[in-house]
Amino acid sequence: MARGCARALRQLDFNCLEEFVPTPGLRVDLMAIGPKGEIWIVECKSSRADFQSDSKWHGYMDWCDKYFWAVDAAFPSDLLPQHTGLIIADSYGGELIRDAPEDRLPPARRKKIMLKFARNCADRLRGYIDPTVATRFE
Repeated sequence: MARGCARALRQLDFNCLEEFVPTPGLRVDLMAIGPKGEIWIVECKSSRADFQSDSKWHGYMDWCDKYFWAVDAAFPSDLLPQHTGLIIADSYGGELIRDAPEDRLPPARRKKIMLKFARNCADRLRGYIDPTVATRFE
């Protein structure tokens, strides 16, 4: 589902990084950066139980401008909070169904996330190019 969601976001000119750790103790399914520096977080949920067992998602909202859920078409989307965005996705693609309200990050936190995102991307790319180099970031 994360792959399909990332494909859909790419069509909106967002670049994604899976399994991003904005701060110790939090790991988001997708962090996306838009063409104007927008920062979105997308959490993928595969079932009602998966959603109901997630108690950390409120903390993710402090690390993005917009927060979205990605679920498949069979997911009971009425469970998801209305003050969050919604993307219907599968492993091949997705569609933004409901936009999320924007709550802009403070400049210092934005800078911290952008730097961590860039370094994390560079580190992962280095790992693909030279697999013998150990990656440093989660």
